Amino acid sequence: MQHRAPIPGPGPCPRPPRTAPSHLGWLLLGLFWLTLLLAGAAPSQAQEPPPLLVGGTVSLEGRFKDTSLQMQHAMRLWERQVNQRGGLLGRRVRLLLHDDKSDPGLARQLYARLLDQDKVDLLAAPYGSVLTMASSEASEPRGFVTVATASGEELWQRGQRNLFGVYATADRYFIGFMDLLARQGFEDVAVLHAGDAFSRSAARGCREWAERLGLRAVLTLGYQDAAQEMPALLEQLRQVRPQGLVLCSYPPDAFRLLDLMRQAGYRPPALAMAVAPAMPDFGERVGDQAEGVMGPSQWESDERLPYPGTRRFIQDFCSQTGLAPSYHAASAYASLTLLENAVRHTQSLDQEKIREYLLDLDSMTILGRFKVDRQGRQIGHSPFIVQWQKGQKEIIYPPRMRTTPAILPPAPVGTRQP
Repeated sequence: MQHRAPIPGPGPCPRPPRTAPSHLGWLLLGLFWLTLLLAGAAPSQAQEPPPLLVGGTVSLEGRFKDTSLQMQHAMRLWERQVNQRGGLLGRRVRLLLHDDKSDPGLARQLYARLLDQDKVDLLAAPYGSVLTMASSEASEPRGFVTVATASGEELWQRGQRNLFGVYATADRYFIGFMDLLARQGFEDVAVLHAGDAFSRSAARGCREWAERLGLRAVLTLGYQDAAQEMPALLEQLRQVRPQGLVLCSYPPDAFRLLDLMRQAGYRPPALAMAVAPAMPDFGERVGDQAEGVMGPSQWESDERLPYPGTRRFIQDFCSQTGLAPSYHAASAYASLTLLENAVRHTQSLDQEKIREYLLDLDSMTILGRFKVDRQGRQIGHSPFIVQWQKGQKEIIYPPRMRTTPAILPPAPVGTRQP
């Protein structure tokens, strides 16, 4: 019980003589005590409602650490800003984030915990296709919507009802790269990919789009353990000497391949990689090896992009973190903003109402266009192709969005072994 400090005074007041209360006195006394009771009840009635919980996981260690950190910063920025807007449904919003350690099995357990024990109201997505597939195995049976920051095609081939993507799917990542090579007169390309769902999907798309655009996919090499297998794979590439090479994997493998190429003194005339070149610190991480490297990006930290809210997001993110946001940050922010808009529009946390809202939505976010098919697959958004030039990351594709033209060598002649 809370004790109040006594009011200081010169001493006790003299006590008046006691008299029996009249009927009016009893009435006044009753009103007095009623007033006290109501006054005591008022604070509990005016108490702030419980926070609206938005739960998810981030990867504080493991192979997704760098990209997930960008997402975590963006989610915290959204949390602060949505509360500045008054919260949701009259409730303050609170993010509840657990560390999945880049482990799919742990991610699955943590999303089950978020829903069954933490009793969150909304879900925030983890980073990447592997963790999203694992988390959806917990969220889908429980009927919870996830706006995913993942692009593996397999995610939308399992008949799930509640999974929505903001990214162009991985099979479309390198369309622009293949188009640039074909226009430059290149003839062939090789594909190197890791064994996870995202990497396999991106590699499959590379082969399909290369053939559609008149390029030969001369070699496709998959691996499970980059540290053990990549040196031998690079030697195979040196034997075939493709004119273009695509690596479909995550940043640690990209750094490893670039280092091996530096040691071997070999690099194909045109080189593209998934994920890593889109990171703001790629040039700092690999130095001169970054020059000329291309890759897909779902979004870029460029205030010239004509998407609503882009300039403010970039400025606020930089102000809060001291970092430039990557597309991973923009996608996390966009996915939570989409959930926020769904709740505001439906005035509900009912997952079925949120699902129907997202299925019918055709809108622009800071990431670009959001429009999904009936399976939740993103069909409205297209990725850029970026290239590192003189220590700077530039947009080179599509032409209408580019910040500078691509730098490609003339089409190689006679470089490939017959």
